[in-house]
Amino acid sequence: MQSSQDRILAGLLDAAEDASPVEAVEAVTREVGVALGASAVSFLIADLSGRALVRLTHVPSGGADGARRDGDEVATVLPFDGGPAEQALRTQTVQVITRSDGWMVLAPVTDRGEVIGLLEMVLPEEPTTQALGEIARTAHALAFVVIANRRHTDLFEWGQRTTAFTLSAEIQRRLLPGSFTCEASAFTLSAWLEPAASIGGDTFDYSLGRDVLHFSVTDAMGHGVASALTATLGVGSLRNTRRRGAGLVEQADAANAAVAEHATVRGSYITAVLGRLDLRTGVCALLNAGHVPPLLIRDGDTQPLRLPGNFPLGMFTEAEYRYEEITLQPGDRLVVVTDGMLERNAAGLDLPTVLRSIGDLHPREAVRTLADTVLQVAGPTLADDATLLILDWYGGHQQDRRTSAGADAARASATLTD
Repeated sequence: MQSSQDRILAGLLDAAEDASPVEAVEAVTREVGVALGASAVSFLIADLSGRALVRLTHVPSGGADGARRDGDEVATVLPFDGGPAEQALRTQTVQVITRSDGWMVLAPVTDRGEVIGLLEMVLPEEPTTQALGEIARTAHALAFVVIANRRHTDLFEWGQRTTAFTLSAEIQRRLLPGSFTCEASAFTLSAWLEPAASIGGDTFDYSLGRDVLHFSVTDAMGHGVASALTATLGVGSLRNTRRRGAGLVEQADAANAAVAEHATVRGSYITAVLGRLDLRTGVCALLNAGHVPPLLIRDGDTQPLRLPGNFPLGMFTEAEYRYEEITLQPGDRLVVVTDGMLERNAAGLDLPTVLRSIGDLHPREAVRTLADTVLQVAGPTLADDATLLILDWYGGHQQDRRTSAGADAARASATLTD
C-alpha cells in the first residue's frame, strides 16, 4: 500500500515533468499544497548574494512595488533579518510560526548542505510531527526539481541576481562550480567569492571522486574581461588535466603552459593553491603557485602552512612545480583565501581572530560571515575580488552520512542570537 509520502513524491515528480522548466517549480509547489492541505504554498530561491531570498512570481499585468520585472516575471527580494526564514536555512530545521490565518511552515530546500531556497506554506491546522517530517522530505525533493530544471532556463538565474552582471562577471560566474557547498561523510567544503567592482579574476573549484577530493583557488592578474579570460584559461586547463587523472604537478605544468601561450595580455599569470585530499587517509597534497599561504586551524590555533615556493602559473614557461603533503586530523579546518581578503583596505582585519570567532559555524555560514567582515572593513566596494574556501575534516570516509532532508543537522550552525 502506497504511503502518503510516496503519493506526494509521485505527484511531485509527475507535476515537475509535465510542466515546462519555467513552470516546473510552481507546478510542484501547487501539488505539494494540495497534498498537504495548505491554503498557500510557495518556493523562495536563494539570492546570489547569499544574504536574501527571492520570491519569483508570474504576474501578467501590474506588479509588486519595489520588485524587479522581466516582462511578466517578478522577483521580490527578501533580505535576511535574523528571522525564522534565515533561522530555518542556518540551522537546517523546519520552523513553525503561529499566525491569525493558520500555521506557517518554513522548510529549507537543501542538497548536500547547499542552500537552494525555502519552501513556505500556510496550513489551516497545527502540523503534527509526522506532517513536519513529510514537509521536510518534500522540500528536499524540491531541491532536485530546481537543480534539474534550472539547466534549461535563465529564469532562476535572473531571479537570483540582485544586480546586473558585467561581461567579466558573467564569464567569471561560469567558471565556478554548480554548487558552492558540499557535505560528505568525511568532510564539508564551502567557498565564496565576493566580487570587486571591476572583476579581479578570482575563481574556486572542486570535484569529489570516489576516494579523493580535488579543490583549487585561483587569482588571475588584472581586472575586467582580460582577467576573466586569463582565469578561463587557467580553470579550463586545470579541469582538463584533472579529468584525465593528472596529479597536481602535471596540472600546474599544463596550466602554466596554457596561460603563457594563450593569454590575451602579455605577461599574464595566475596565482593558485591546488589541493588533492585522500579521503581514506586524510593526507592532503597542496601546491602553492605564488599564492597566499593556506591556513590550518587545529585545536583553535591558526597557522599558515609553509609550502614549497613556486612561481605563478604562466609567469615562466620553464618553471618547475613542487607540492607538499599534510595529514589532516579530525576537527581540522583548512582555509584558502585570495589576496583580496588581505589587500590594503582590509589591513585592519585580524584574520586569525575572526577565524576563531566563526569556528563553530558550518562552512556555509562561515565563508559568508568572513566575506561580510571584509566588506565591513574594506567595502562597500572592494578594490579586488575576495575569495575563500573552507574545508572541515571529520574523517570516517567509509561511514554513512547522518542526514535529514539534504543536510547533516549535527554540522549545522546554531540558532542566531541577538
